[in-house]
Amino acid sequence: MSVTSDGPQMLVTEFEERARHADRSTEGARLEFINGHLGGKAVPDGDHGRVIQWLTRICMQHRPDLWLDPTQGLVVEAYRGGRARPDGSLAPSEAFVGQGEWADPAPVLLVVEVTSYDSDTDRRERVDKPRAYAETGIPVYLLIDRDTCEVKVHSRPDGGRYETVQALPFGKEVALPEPVGTALDTEPLKNWLR
Repeated sequence: MSVTSDGPQMLVTEFEERARHADRSTEGARLEFINGHLGGKAVPDGDHGRVIQWLTRICMQHRPDLWLDPTQGLVVEAYRGGRARPDGSLAPSEAFVGQGEWADPAPVLLVVEVTSYDSDTDRRERVDKPRAYAETGIPVYLLIDRDTCEVKVHSRPDGGRYETVQALPFGKEVALPEPVGTALDTEPLKNWLR
């Protein structure tokens, strides 16, 4: 483990070892390594799963050449070598074949996160992940924010941030920019809140 001005930070190899152990020993454990820090993703609830199912169907209807993969881990953050587990990664259906647990994000057109009801959602989903995904060059980050009842579309990555962020309330039509090029009627999202 290395030490920086922010305190102790884990090395990528240490994280990957812990993540493999957690996967084998703890059902539902989903570890991530963002901004040099170990974090865990909450086990998705039924409504969370339904949101991903809804979005998967839309993607299949509008872009049958792509797949919204809900399980693939991605290598993010060039500087710190982060590892993220998006709730979905939209990419060509064969993009992750042979890549293992942590794939190259180059073919990914969009990542999606659905907020969970846990204590570090604000930092993880609204601060750390947009920065990591933008730094990685993923063209679109879609945040389905169940706390604020908004859909946030981040696009035009430029280094460590997205230049464009559009936030619309559930119920509005949301345009996902190119290279995705799909519109979402977000009215159904109102049904999957606590």
